[in-house]
Amino acid sequence: MPIRRAVAADAPAIAGVLAAAFAEYEPLYTPDGLAATTPSAAVIRARLDEGPIWVALHHEDAIIGTVGTVRRGAVLYVRSMAVLPAARGHRIGEGLLREVEAFARADGATSLLLSTTPFLARAIHLYEQFGFRASEAGPHDLHGTPLLTMIKPLPVLPATNIPG
Repeated sequence: MPIRRAVAADAPAIAGVLAAAFAEYEPLYTPDGLAATTPSAAVIRARLDEGPIWVALHHEDAIIGTVGTVRRGAVLYVRSMAVLPAARGHRIGEGLLREVEAFARADGATSLLLSTTPFLARAIHLYEQFGFRASEAGPHDLHGTPLLTMIKPLPVLPATNIPG
């Protein structure tokens, strides 16, 4: 499954993926919490100036998953991760998280941080499998929708000496 950096023209498709991915959870969000979780194409285009966004593709063109990041000091904040419901179960989320971690390490980030809702059990399980752990740090709610903050430290990997 190809993954690439998003461009401005991808914003409407990314907004569509976010809306479709979170639609089944709408009753569990406050209206403002859902709106913040499923931003418009205009907001997504603006986010491209804040940090990279990646998209997972089906057959090289249809966007079926996405994740974005923004740098906060030494921490890379992971946001707006979603996979279309019909595409779940194919390790797309893992692929997106690998892209984020590779970028974070190359960029010198010391940890990855994200916020999710406690009712997104599949996502939490994926994050835990990927090395994230719950943190007492906030935020603890998104416009009245409860949040769980998770962190993954990124220890510096030892340099390897390659004979040459």
